[in-house]
Amino acid sequence: MESQPVPTPTDVVEALLFASDTPLEAERISEVLDLGDVGEARRLIDELRARYEVSSQGLQIVEVGGGYRMVTRPEVAPWLVRLARARTRTRLSRPALEALAIVAYKQPVSRPEIDAVRGVNSEGVLDNLLERRLVRIAGRKEAPGRPYLFETTREFLVAFGLRDVGDLPKVEGELVVPELAAVAEHGEAETQQDPGPGGAELPTGR
Repeated sequence: MESQPVPTPTDVVEALLFASDTPLEAERISEVLDLGDVGEARRLIDELRARYEVSSQGLQIVEVGGGYRMVTRPEVAPWLVRLARARTRTRLSRPALEALAIVAYKQPVSRPEIDAVRGVNSEGVLDNLLERRLVRIAGRKEAPGRPYLFETTREFLVAFGLRDVGDLPKVEGELVVPELAAVAEHGEAETQQDPGPGGAELPTGR
């Protein structure tokens, strides 16, 4: 039986970036590969980026938030929007809608700030929103612990029929967690598939 080729360090970096749902720092890559040199980790990343520039028409490696991510190229955005429309016919819980509204209006915003508005731990609902690609990590906040900052995505705009975040309903004063009539009545809310210019209305503060 023919043996499989041994992965190169660059292959391993590619797998790490593919598997990570947050920006991966060069220091972390160096630690995982036991390189002992952050500069060597950056060299491997540059080698991988060059490989993608030559061979990949759909993906690229970018530096964001102090780390590196594997992301799609802008040229394939129309097809991603179609996929997002199919995905957004899903039900969001009230906690998820609360957290999404806070991110939409206060972005970029850290999880501690979201927790402070909601009064509860938001880690689970943020993981859910990340998985649905309605929010993404925008970087880290210059504060103790350097928590991740969250912002909304293109998929979020598609789900709610918004051209950009400037189309969000205006909120006067401090943002507070709203009472959602639909959620209060049904226990959950549903975003519509490709709702059009009016879109599904986002919760607003009072």
